[in-house]
Amino acid sequence: MKITDKINMEYDGLHKYGPITIVALGDSVTHGCFEPNVMDYEAVYWNVLRKRILAVRDYMPVNVICAGIGGTTAKESVERLDTQVINHNPDLVTVCFGLNDVNGELDVYLDALRKIFKKCQDNGIDVIFMTPNMMNTYVADDVYEGYRNYSFETAKMQNEGKMDLYIESAVTLANEMGVTVCDCYAKWKELAKTEDTTMMLVNRINHPTREMHKLFADMLFDTIFKDADIVQKEVGGGMVCDR
Repeated sequence: MKITDKINMEYDGLHKYGPITIVALGDSVTHGCFEPNVMDYEAVYWNVLRKRILAVRDYMPVNVICAGIGGTTAKESVERLDTQVINHNPDLVTVCFGLNDVNGELDVYLDALRKIFKKCQDNGIDVIFMTPNMMNTYVADDVYEGYRNYSFETAKMQNEGKMDLYIESAVTLANEMGVTVCDCYAKWKELAKTEDTTMMLVNRINHPTREMHKLFADMLFDTIFKDADIVQKEVGGGMVCDR
């Protein structure tokens, strides 16, 4: 059942089909990594999305399962699809990879995404490919010393077009497979024309600020519910919880 149908369910529908369940699959950004050695599960985009959905209709419970692991790639995540994604019987899976994959080969990245998308589709699960943020475009003075050497590499991959190539190729694949795309990367590229996007990364390499996580959540919300007519009802405003 689609989220856009579930969100308007009343008691009988909730009893029959259960709450909304979303699995967020990805890397450190999805995991909830911010500054070095800082995890913030309140500010991570999938939790902001959950709270935004509840803000428009709080009768329908929204469960988000985080399947993000810091440092992982799409290829490494294929083997955990059954246990960490499919077995939860989600209504929607959001997929966000690229920041670590860009260190490897393009065909490996695309093949892994293809397997992830197909696995979800074969199990009748809606899937959204959310493109990641940009990486740093220069080495910031305040970058964590332990990341400084790597920040030269990430800036090079961003500035010389490797990151662009990976994300553009992934979007093309998603479109070919009929997978919905939430193109956050395109939004970052647009912002980069007038703003310093490196300062939008709390670790000055690849972890977005809390404000930019909100951007992810807002774009996901708009992508999920763009054609939905949400019935806004609140407890105390006509919705009865006790029967």
